[in-house]
Amino acid sequence: MTLTQGNTIDFDSARLKLSQATSLAGTQPAQTSELSLDAVKDRLTQQLQTSLEMDRILEMFFQELRSFLGLDCLEYRLDGNGLHQRIGQPGLHRCSYRMTHAGNFLGEIVFSRKKRFSESQLLALETLLGNLLYPLRNALLYREAVFCAHSDSLTGVGNRLAMDRTIDREIKLSIRHRSSLSALVLDIDYFKQINDQYGHACGDEALKAVVNCVRGCLRDVDELFRTGGEEFVILLSDTPASDARLVAERIRSAIEGMQFQQHGDSIPITASLGVATRQLDEGVRELLERCDKLMYSAKRSGRNRIGIQ
Repeated sequence: MTLTQGNTIDFDSARLKLSQATSLAGTQPAQTSELSLDAVKDRLTQQLQTSLEMDRILEMFFQELRSFLGLDCLEYRLDGNGLHQRIGQPGLHRCSYRMTHAGNFLGEIVFSRKKRFSESQLLALETLLGNLLYPLRNALLYREAVFCAHSDSLTGVGNRLAMDRTIDREIKLSIRHRSSLSALVLDIDYFKQINDQYGHACGDEALKAVVNCVRGCLRDVDELFRTGGEEFVILLSDTPASDARLVAERIRSAIEGMQFQQHGDSIPITASLGVATRQLDEGVRELLERCDKLMYSAKRSGRNRIGIQ
């Protein structure tokens, strides 16, 4: 029979659990552990303060609980943030906890093992969760801060800082693996006219619509960045020139075919793109400069075009 137990853990209840730890100090929930609950709690307090990386924190927490309680698997999920991590192989018996703090949902964590949990083991588990909550909250805040520092606040895509770091990494990978790296520079045609005629709020919505349209044309591994008012850069890893041109044409056609409306008015939107594939010994600046020149060439040729070499 599978044990499934669900609970909600918040910081207030966690502090109550921690206050009970001394009464459980002599409890030995695991068959093989020689550590007391207090000793495990102290080890977790020291270890979990050494990192702000979610993966690392959950890994350290799992390893301690595996030794102490004989856990086989830890699974963490925060759906709204796209976070899902599983460590180990799921067992037959499970218990799950929804973690909250000050009304904020911090995610759900599920523990499982082959053997049934005893009452003392569940109490110890809940006590030790108190050691995880603050590091988990801090890791989520850190992750959000990093995301904001590298993201365009309007569209949610990467900003110039994120692009600089990513393209440097991609070029190194391209050199190491001798693979193709292509880049696209995209500029929305007549964007100033949209702002002037319909207002900046409409212009903002147009930018979001273009981003959604472009994302629908890309693979999961492709990267999209906003580098200026209406200018974007797209990185296509392991993509030769012929394939990059096909992607560019797919994007151009999709934007032209968008049904963008504001206040009942249908507003046509098109974009011009420059496409370049990294040449031997070419660095970041040279690659992007070629893309930029090709994009402006497409503009001069009538817009709603692709500039290629």
